[in-house]
Amino acid sequence: MSGPHHPLIESRQSLIEAGKPIFMQIAEQIENDIIDGAIEEESPVPSTNEFAAFHRINPATAGKGVNRLVDDGILYKRRGIGMFVATGARQRLVGARTEQFRTNFVGPLLDEAAKLGITPEQVADMIKNPTATERKANNS
Repeated sequence: MSGPHHPLIESRQSLIEAGKPIFMQIAEQIENDIIDGAIEEESPVPSTNEFAAFHRINPATAGKGVNRLVDDGILYKRRGIGMFVATGARQRLVGARTEQFRTNFVGPLLDEAAKLGITPEQVADMIKNPTATERKANNS
């Protein structure tokens, strides 16, 4: 089997994390590349064999990650040519990630702030001026 040939694959290091299914990491890597603009809409993505060779994993595992994105409408197959990023994929991914961010970070942040008697306006001020907040804490 020859090595990966897609420029995106060749330009990065393998970043497989323990404890998270590899197919999910492949899907997230593609999603991140779409969001970051490294892979544009209607552009090809690396093949499952390229992912498999690069990460030294089974092609079926790489295929499972890619097929998850096909099922989600982020990628589509061109028979005999490969996988491509669907039109509107970036916007859908950003929308989904924004909701995840709100659920996973903003909600818990505001819940903890409320427990401490910190208003949402004060949280916003802390975010806008983090050094001012640190100075106030150090002067107490």
